[in-house]
Formats: sequence, structure tokens, C-alpha cells
Amino acid sequence: MTAHRSTADILDAAVHVREAARNATSGAAGVDTVLEALSEVLEYDHASLTRWDPLRRRHTTLAGSYPEDATAYIETRLHHDPVFPVLRTPAQGGLWLGDVPPRLLAASPGFQDVLSPLGIEDGVAQCLFAVDGRYVGMLNVSTRRPRRTPDPARAVVTLLTESLAATVAVREEPGPPGGLSPRELQVLAELTTGRTNREIAERLYVTPRTVGTHIEHILAKLDLPNRAAAAARAVVWGIEPSG
Repeated sequence: MTAHRSTADILDAAVHVREAARNATSGAAGVDTVLEALSEVLEYDHASLTRWDPLRRRHTTLAGSYPEDATAYIETRLHHDPVFPVLRTPAQGGLWLGDVPPRLLAASPGFQDVLSPLGIEDGVAQCLFAVDGRYVGMLNVSTRRPRRTPDPARAVVTLLTESLAATVAVREEPGPPGGLSPRELQVLAELTTGRTNREIAERLYVTPRTVGTHIEHILAKLDLPNRAAAAARAVVWGIEPSG
């Protein structure tokens, strides 16, 4: 049982997680091996690693053991949960269930409707960021038993976030439509809705000025006169926002 293991044992287990993450990143093993290795660091009843899809605006589960309804919540609704803005802050680090203010838990459908019925009493949700600052996905871990405090596994999970982020991050693929970057494709998709720069900025967690710059680049790359023409091109390509 992880609760009875020494700090040295947990650190050794963390090395195995990093090795599993390296193998998964190189394609030598599946992402599920990362979660298996993580269970030696932090005993859990349910866990998942998900990748954020910025175009579809949802998470995709790469490996996980949550029930179907909980997995569906993580993938399609978690980013609308009142707790998510706290999680999404890079400086936050992992947010452990026992540290969430009761008022925030009471307002969280994820806890009230999904975790609580499963008997979850502890765990951690950790947003993952690439080295360039992009949000790339999440680690979710849940247990029906409260953990010891202080717990060395808490610090170790934080130390592993870089490896976990590399595991879930999308590898760059050649030849996007029109030579647009992933972020420019996001903005192009939003143009089909008629939203203003400010409204697009709020959806993509950037500034209106940044959106304006992306639109300028889109028009230049596609040799189009205005945003209406860009929106029409997006429709032809079948590019549209989700949510």
C-alpha cells in the first residue's frame, strides 16, 4: 500500500513514472503504462490522463479508469466547472480535493454529481502545460480514502508534471490547412460564429489584441480581404468551433 511506503520508495517509483512517460512519448509504450507506474507513487481508485483539443474545445482521454459518466464529464464538461479556472492557473500546481474550499465544492457539478456519488474523498486534479506555456491536458486522480498529511506523494506529483505534459502534448504534424498554426486554426473556426475579437479572446484565454494579430496573419496567409472571407473559407474546409 502506498500509504505505508517510505519517501525513498515513492521517489524511486517517480523515476519509473518518468521512464514510462519517456517511452510513451517516443511511442515505445502506451499512455496506460504511465498511469500504472503512477499508482506506485500515489495509490488511487480512479485516474486518467487527458489531452486538451483546442479546436474541438474538449478533453480526450488517453488512458483512464473512471466510470463512463465520470470520463464523459472530464472530457466535455470539466472545463466549464467553477473549479476549472482555479486549476487552469499555471501557478496553482495540483489542486488536492482536501484543499478545495467547501463553498467551491458545493458549486462544483463535477464534485456533487460525479465524484461524490463514487464515494471519492481525496485526490488531485493537475493541469498540464507544455514548455512554451500551452495548456495541453490534465491528470485526474481520485481515491475513496483520505490521504495522510503531510504526504511526500504530493510534492512528487508536482515534480512529475513536466513528464506528464510531454506525454499528453500533441506532436506537430506537417501540412495544416493554408499553412495556419493550430492557434490560427482556432481563431479561424471562431470567425464562423460572427463573434467579436473580445468574445473570441474570452473563449481562447488570450487578449483581444492577440486575436487581432492572429486574424491579420490568417488573412495574409490565405490572401483574403477580410474576416468574412476567412469565415467563408473555414466553412468550405469544414472548420468550426465546438461548444
